[in-house]
Amino acid sequence: MTRKNEIYGYTSLADCPWYDSNSGGTTHPVGQKLPNPWGLYDMHGNVQEYCQDVYDTYRGGIALDPQGPATGSDLVQRGGDWSHPNWGCRSAFRFSFAGSYTFFNLGFRVVLAPGQP
Repeated sequence: MTRKNEIYGYTSLADCPWYDSNSGGTTHPVGQKLPNPWGLYDMHGNVQEYCQDVYDTYRGGIALDPQGPATGSDLVQRGGDWSHPNWGCRSAFRFSFAGSYTFFNLGFRVVLAPGQP
């Protein structure tokens, strides 16, 4: 039986994200690891994603693209980074931080659709 990750060419977690055990303690240029199933590189690991969503706890149950509150001082950070353990390399890994916060492991991800300048 083929595991889902093998379909996409992943044989281990180390094939996709940069995290504390494989990063060498630094960020890396995008595209050195395998892309996710949608062809996007470095969506987990390398740097945590700075999100514009205002942080709040989830209410429970199933929600598609849950929206946070309209106002608040804390924002959402997602996805793990090169300095954290591998368990943080997933989109569900999220926590709050002050909107004015800057740090060495925090950035944002830009996706450009094919054919766009």
